Formats: sequence, C-alpha cells, structure tokens
Amino acid sequence: MNPLPVVVQVIALGLCLWMESFFPLFMDRTGKMRLIHVVRNITVGLVNGVVLTFGFTWLVSSSIRWGELHQIGLLYRFDLEPGMDWIVGFIAFDLWMYFWHRANHQLSFLWRFHRVHHSDPAVDSSSALRFHVGEMVISTLLRLLVIPVLGIRLSDLLLYEIILEPVILFHHSNIAFPATLDRWMRILVVSPNMHRVHHSDIPEETNSNYASIFSFWDRLFRTYVQREPLTLHYGLKEFRDPALLTLRGILFQPIV
Repeated sequence: MNPLPVVVQVIALGLCLWMESFFPLFMDRTGKMRLIHVVRNITVGLVNGVVLTFGFTWLVSSSIRWGELHQIGLLYRFDLEPGMDWIVGFIAFDLWMYFWHRANHQLSFLWRFHRVHHSDPAVDSSSALRFHVGEMVISTLLRLLVIPVLGIRLSDLLLYEIILEPVILFHHSNIAFPATLDRWMRILVVSPNMHRVHHSDIPEETNSNYASIFSFWDRLFRTYVQREPLTLHYGLKEFRDPALLTLRGILFQPIV
C-alpha cells in the first residue's frame, strides 16, 4: 500500500479543520459539540481505513496487476500518447464515481448504507470520512471489476486518490469560501457551495450534485442544482434522534 494518499488526506484534513475554526460559514460549529462531531467522524473513517487496508488492499492490487499483465480494458484498446492515457483514465474513473454515487441514492439497498453519510446534521470536512463500512466494502469489491474493465493502472488510481481526497475534504468543509471564487471553481470541479446542496434535507436536493471531482457530469446528466447555502438545513429528517447519531447509531443505521 502506498502511504502517499493517506499522508495527503491527513494534511488536507488538518488544513480544512484549521480554516473552519477561523473562517466558518455556519457560526454555530464551535466548542465541545464540534469536537465530539469531528472525533466521531474521524473514528468512522479510521474503522473504514483498517478494514479496507487489511481486508482488501491486496485484492485491489492483484486486480490492477492482473489487468496490467494481460493489458485488458478499454484504455489498452486505444493508442494514446504518453500522458494522454493518464488524463483519459482519470476522467473515466471519475465518471464511474459519478454513476456509483448516483446508484447509492437510487437503489434502496445501497441507500441504507449511504444514508449514514447524509444523516450528518452538521456537515464539515470530517464528514468526508463519514461513510458506513458496508458501503466502503461494496465500493471496493465493485472496483475489482471496474479497474480491469477500464484498464486502470496502479499509477492512474494513485493519482486519482491523491487528488480526490483534498477535493472532497474541501467541498464538505464549513469554510466560508468567497461566492465569486466558488462560482468560478464549479465551472470545472465540485465546489463547496455545489456540494452543500447535495447534503440538504430536501430529497430533491439530496438527489442532485453527485459528482466527485468534475462538476460537468451533473450538468451533462441533468442532476445539477444550486441555491443559497446559508438557507440549507443538513441531514435527513428521519434521523434527527440523537441516539441515531452516536457512533453506535451510525454503525447500525443500515438496519434501522
């Protein structure tokens, strides 16, 4: 396992948490409650990290090595210039992430796990780590098929993860990012104000803005929605009970 994505993730999380302390969008995220919220989400992320590292890293690595050895997959079918194969592989994998995220909202079995991420009533950068371990395992198992089908190499996946982690931490953050810069940013990539709508407690808004890195997928597939972020209410209305938002409640949400 290459430690670089983890190092990038830790540094990016630290920077986002620091900026949230000094430049918050929602001003009520302070003190003990914020600390409990952040520690809880980081704990969920650590559980996922341990399970995936020790249970699935070798499977993903084996899938990539097998694909590289036999040179199967769509990317091997095209005679791409050096460097262009990285770009095409990056975009192709981000498209897969869009459809995977959308499926998590539209298929009831997958939504049972993914709603753990959306039940967070106080979205900040630590919320980018709040995914149920069941969702992470299913996602990883599907990657065993997607990677060889696309022809993704280890270097392609490493590049994607290194860029993905800071992007999702930033667009989940509670940083008061200037509105003008946000508008320019979301022309190409997902911005904080764009992703905040995705965490709205209004179902029509929850089921929008699925993109992970490139924002144009939502425009292309007509799932783009935008509105004033300060009017948003985060979370899911059916998960307002504090007992469902504890660490134990989070782990058992799929069977509630």
